[in-house]
Amino acid sequence: MHVGVVGAGYVGLVAAVGLAAAGHDTAVAEADPAKLAALREGRVPFYEPGLQEWLDSVAARMTFVESAGSLPPCDVVLIAVGTPSGPSGQTDLTQVRQAVREVAATARPGTVVAMKSTVPPGTGLELVRAYLEPAGRDLAYVSNPEFLREGKAVDDWLHPDRVVVGAAEPGAGERVAELYRHLGAPLLMTDITSAEMVKYASNALLATKISFINEIANVCELVGAHIDDVARGVGMDPRLGSHFLQAGIGYGGSCFPKDTRALDFTAALNGYSFELLTAVIEVNRRQRIRVVQRLHEALGGLAGRSVAVLGLSFKPGTDDTRESPGVEIARMLAGAGAEVRAYDPVARLSQEAEQVLGPGARRTATLAEAVAGAQAVVVATEWQEFREADWAAVRRAMERPWVIFDGRNCLDGEAMESLGFTYFAVGRQVGRRRQAAVAARAGRPCE
Repeated sequence: MHVGVVGAGYVGLVAAVGLAAAGHDTAVAEADPAKLAALREGRVPFYEPGLQEWLDSVAARMTFVESAGSLPPCDVVLIAVGTPSGPSGQTDLTQVRQAVREVAATARPGTVVAMKSTVPPGTGLELVRAYLEPAGRDLAYVSNPEFLREGKAVDDWLHPDRVVVGAAEPGAGERVAELYRHLGAPLLMTDITSAEMVKYASNALLATKISFINEIANVCELVGAHIDDVARGVGMDPRLGSHFLQAGIGYGGSCFPKDTRALDFTAALNGYSFELLTAVIEVNRRQRIRVVQRLHEALGGLAGRSVAVLGLSFKPGTDDTRESPGVEIARMLAGAGAEVRAYDPVARLSQEAEQVLGPGARRTATLAEAVAGAQAVVVATEWQEFREADWAAVRRAMERPWVIFDGRNCLDGEAMESLGFTYFAVGRQVGRRRQAAVAARAGRPCE
């Protein structure tokens, strides 16, 4: 087929390259001049493992244009633009509306418009009434939500666990489904609104698992249990599974925070109080504050203290800092008067680093520069570089009292204590702290 893709972000570009690799002639519309220039030079404008090599292999079947209205005639046009969250949680559909409006005004008769951007349930039917029906050229609309994970997007495209296609017209749905047939993934054909809800429900449930295990971890700290063992035991139940049971400082990124808030807003807009989801969102917010509280206690206050924050991307394998726990923790620490130095091996900040991190925080070029003279370190992203760091050297570069808050439970706590660190994690009690907790429960002093 001839396929158009509007938006060359993490979702759009991976989809475009994947479709080109499958043999389709693919045109990509990207409004950002810097991104467009990079793509025309053959460069991926963000960090996604394996995508540059994949793009190199299919460049001959791809073209890049500056707007949705500039796309050549297509059989299917995928909309993959941003849907950011507003202050109330309401989804900002400005880019979606503009893209659909342009496609409706210029597409040839019979074109299928497939929505890959995450939009609230009911949006598709509204877009059909507002733009496609008035165009009067037999344009069809399909909801085709994406389930790619940043950092593993190429593998997720090649090996999807399901393909969801929501359509009012079976022929249009089949045309979109045909784009994925060669992948051999299970296919769910449904209506437009149900397909939109699948994406929100999936992300809300995953976010719920994360917040739930973090709540369990917080209780583990109070009763002296070890969250690693608890999560492992829970995950052994096949009804529950082990995925998304890693305790830490909470979820971030472009999907979970935005989509949970949007679903909560959509429920409220329709007269329903989604109390469980509201609690999930609040627990996630609170996990980040707990880091600052713990450091405040361990350091005897934060004003004038030096803290290194390791990790600005919201997870390893990506340069995306949207809703990043590390960025937010750095801001809170700096706001409390700490001198903050932050380091990440690949994170891409959307503005000058000092403006993004806030006054009192700056980004460093190396891990060694971040920890030099620091009294505390926060591991906010579990990059392999941090797991494999020479922590003995880190300890020598730091100043007393040598505190580590392992926000991703990715370090060996007992090894950290043996090096002289005061080690904190989420739901873990190791070494001296574990002995003290056991002794306290037994009503005897810790020897």
